Amino acid sequence: ISWLRSTVYGPFIILPKRNVPYPFAKPYKEVPIIFGEWWNADTEAVINQSLQTGAAANVSDAHTINGLPGLLYNCSARDTFKLKVKPGKTYLLRFINAALNDELFFSIANHTLTVVEADALYVKPFDTDTILITPGQTTNVLLKTKPHFPNATFLMAARTYVTGNAAFDNSTSAGILEYEPESSHSSSSNISRIKKLSLFKPVLPLLNDTSFATNFTNRLRSLANAQFPANVPQTVDRRFFFTVGLGTSPCPKNQTCQGPNGTKFAAAVNNVSFALPTTALLQAHFFGQSKGVYSASFPSYPVFPFNYTGTPPNNTFVSNGTKVVVLPFNASVELVMQDTSIVTVEN
Repeated sequence: ISWLRSTVYGPFIILPKRNVPYPFAKPYKEVPIIFGEWWNADTEAVINQSLQTGAAANVSDAHTINGLPGLLYNCSARDTFKLKVKPGKTYLLRFINAALNDELFFSIANHTLTVVEADALYVKPFDTDTILITPGQTTNVLLKTKPHFPNATFLMAARTYVTGNAAFDNSTSAGILEYEPESSHSSSSNISRIKKLSLFKPVLPLLNDTSFATNFTNRLRSLANAQFPANVPQTVDRRFFFTVGLGTSPCPKNQTCQGPNGTKFAAAVNNVSFALPTTALLQAHFFGQSKGVYSASFPSYPVFPFNYTGTPPNNTFVSNGTKVVVLPFNASVELVMQDTSIVTVEN
């Protein structure tokens, strides 16, 4: 709900049906890893200020891995997530990006990740040194540890992938992949040994490395086997073309706004900026009381087509409304989503 999603969060893990195996070898252990953000400010105050002034919202103060910022920030060396592993094992890492607005690159030094699942769908496995994960997205990977104790520890790091020209949290969260030593040593000697080990650091893509981002997402393919088929509809009942992007709204009278040219920033789909209703949409629909709650007039295509990736139109104002598309049950829908260059292009 709003930016409250930055406060308390955790994973819901959906397992296969009982006695149904994964379409890959059973991992030794499963570990959820949640990316988030650390805010010194009250996030509700941040977004409310942005909505009032029409300016872009302030950014977070740090990124986190399982709630901990890590050792690359001045104040949080002790607050570092450690993933302790055994040599010669396979771990299933369940990544979740719970950051509000930041797409993130993530990598573990000197280790390869095998992507096996994205957004609750199995994919054709592929190896990568770095993953890209967007807000609200999940990605599951297999991590095969080195066959023997490597006499080293390994940094794992997450930082932003940037495409727009707005401010962003330009900081890196880090955790440590730590191999458990052989049990022949005492725990105190093991701790002192680990402290003396070399720490290898990963090389992340550049902040604006769109070619990496594109190549990574192009490798995501449905598993599409007999057990997990990709049943794409062969006929289409309704077709939609949605432009998704930014725009502006006029500044209210007697108010100073901090968006482009004294306006307010707005987001829109097909130039309609969504107005939150006071009655739940499905409630109004099922009780036949939609009048005054929403309009079923959401445009299937842009009302005023333009060169979406070229020079933006002079008029960047959006319309506002609680507009929806009403579809018959079980309809097959084709939806094309197109970013626009209004205000800025974004991934």
